[in-house]
Amino acid sequence: MQRKRVLPLATLLLCVPGLAGTVPAAAAQDGAASGAVSGLARPLRILLTNDDGYNAPGIRLAFARLTAAGHDVTIVAPLTNQSGAGTKTSNVPSVTVRHPEPKVWAVDGTPGDAVAFGLSAVFDGNAPDLVVSGTNFGPNVAALATHSGTVGGAVAGLESGVPAIALSTGGVTAPDPVTTVNAMGPTLDFAVKLIDRLSARAGSGPLLPAGVGLNVNHPVVGADGKGTAAGVAATFQDPQQLLKEDFTDAGDGTWKVGVKVDLRTPARGGDVEAVSAGKIAVSPINADWNTGPADFAVTRALMAGLRP
Repeated sequence: MQRKRVLPLATLLLCVPGLAGTVPAAAAQDGAASGAVSGLARPLRILLTNDDGYNAPGIRLAFARLTAAGHDVTIVAPLTNQSGAGTKTSNVPSVTVRHPEPKVWAVDGTPGDAVAFGLSAVFDGNAPDLVVSGTNFGPNVAALATHSGTVGGAVAGLESGVPAIALSTGGVTAPDPVTTVNAMGPTLDFAVKLIDRLSARAGSGPLLPAGVGLNVNHPVVGADGKGTAAGVAATFQDPQQLLKEDFTDAGDGTWKVGVKVDLRTPARGGDVEAVSAGKIAVSPINADWNTGPADFAVTRALMAGLRP
């Protein structure tokens, strides 16, 4: 039985024509240089994390763009690359933390560890308005989102009751380093617009409904990656695996592992379809595995009459 996917009203409101497209990078830089903050409802206190490491290009660009937009941004991110860490948190008696510069903390652990440290120690229990995770190098769509450390960082925020956004840059093919880094500019231009939209709609209240976050995937557009996306789509996580692993017996007790893109027909309305069409995919996420009342009813019917 295929589950009917219903997008929360908050997400549908975000994806109206007024939010479609991205601000050209040059215009964003001009605005930052002049100190102009366009449409900013209120400055936000933002915990910025990622899974590529605290010094990766995406998180540094995110810090610069969000700060230029008028927000109070603090990086609390992994010390090293933690791609694929998912929602993992470490169970260790101590953790190494570096504070290499003001507003930057590097935690020797996963994105979940970094967010936990940030909320507890850096923000000292005075929760930020928003957790932003990314922008990540490469897409986090379909099953990739399930295992993504970038999405895991956002989930860690949601688990603590803080609104969260995961940002990723990339198409559904193997990412090219140069064009992907170039596309991080338009990704962050859009992120600034999105956060402004959330802030304006929320007023003095929460930015998103309780327990709801957003997984944002920005495509790589144009030969140089600096192009403008074709639009914005409210999406769900496509159920396909997207990557296929291949194991070859090396004959010595080890197996060689190969991975290739296994792109199948995208589900209509899903994140893969949107990104493949050059659109920005915005998918609602939560921090638990509940699937909704319809599936609960099916499960209850299946269990009827069973006894220990």
